[in-house]
Amino acid sequence: MTNANSAGGSASSADKTSVKTVDAGSEKLTLWRLGYGIYAWVEFLVFALLGLPVLLLTPGLTRRRRVVRALARVALRLAGMRIELRGLTPIPAPCILVANHCSYIDGVVLTATLPPNFSFVIKREMSHFPIAGTLLRRIGSEFVDRRDRKAGARDTRRLLRNAESGQAMAFFPEGTFSHEVGLLRFHIGAFAAAARAQLPVVPVVIRGTRRCLPADSIWPHPGRIQVEILKVLPTPAPADISRDADLAVKLRDAARAEILNALDEPDLATLKA
Repeated sequence: MTNANSAGGSASSADKTSVKTVDAGSEKLTLWRLGYGIYAWVEFLVFALLGLPVLLLTPGLTRRRRVVRALARVALRLAGMRIELRGLTPIPAPCILVANHCSYIDGVVLTATLPPNFSFVIKREMSHFPIAGTLLRRIGSEFVDRRDRKAGARDTRRLLRNAESGQAMAFFPEGTFSHEVGLLRFHIGAFAAAARAQLPVVPVVIRGTRRCLPADSIWPHPGRIQVEILKVLPTPAPADISRDADLAVKLRDAARAEILNALDEPDLATLKA
């Protein structure tokens, strides 16, 4: 993993186009791609199975997160998925980090990239997968129910309390991803937590994962992945805006505008409105 721009700022237009987010799911399944896909999935499974007992036996949340970060980095590298980190480093803590979402491996990429003080906010369905659910719980992930309104409200209150206690959290505010190239609308939860706790919001752009593991295919590709940390959005003091809800909306719109501008993909929320 390399850091190509520790001084911050957005990547140049040439950098953005060098890792094109294209839908590779419809490409013909060649013998090479089949062989690579089997290799990659076996490799990921082996790392998950090796990591599970280690995480079960390792004391301390920060230690377990460091172990998972190291495993994620090695697994991606062996799969031919090279991560390039750009933009602001180090990331201020605590904060609320929000990133675009376009592939199942986005969480693995952020795990390999972020420092070990972040909790990932993940849809509750992931907790039901035998290996993945256990791994996610052992690294302190926060599960949110998006199907049951009552349970979702309870989960949101828990996240607000965690944010107020100074816990750094990473969100995918789109909540899901699509085979269509572009940015979906943002849910308000991450920004409500930032407003309530007066934490800065850090927008992040992920490029290349849509090609490495397309939404409509189970067959991965090797490739370059860029993670760009954009400028921090400070949370205004309470005197500036009287209501948390108003502040959350402003933070959501500002973060989404930053990501959309740096991502250089269509605005699906506008196209589907």
